[in-house]
Amino acid sequence: MAKESGIKLIANNKKAYHDYFIEETYEAGIELVGTEVKSLRMGKCSIKESFVDIEDGEVFVQRMNISPYEKGNIFNKDPLRKRKLLLHKYEINKLIGKQQQKGYTIVPLKVYFKDSRVKVEIGLAKGKKLYDKRQDIANKDVKREAERDFKVRNLG
Repeated sequence: MAKESGIKLIANNKKAYHDYFIEETYEAGIELVGTEVKSLRMGKCSIKESFVDIEDGEVFVQRMNISPYEKGNIFNKDPLRKRKLLLHKYEINKLIGKQQQKGYTIVPLKVYFKDSRVKVEIGLAKGKKLYDKRQDIANKDVKREAERDFKVRNLG
């Protein structure tokens, strides 16, 4: 059998890019049970409300919602349970050091399949202030207007 290659996106956290400056990203594996993987294959996952927590040198993602698999009956787990992320020890130590600095947090950015394995991209983030968000929105508007003008000039 040919091995499935490439990346298939399951869930994306656009709100994280709006609320935080993402300084570093890490790719982590995630510890799941069988019915959760089947549910992810159907695309039933949400990471909008989730966050990453470090306890006793282990990294966990909290409030990541993986809907129960319809045909899973007794094997289904709690959809909002905390799930362990799989990272190298040096990456965990680096995250612990950065998280202890004021203003830093760790947020999940994407959940995707990479060569039939479920991966979570987490980002080391620093919170944006209200004026930063307004500046980002203004920059997007300027960029959108410029693209619209460029498109109109090229069509005419």
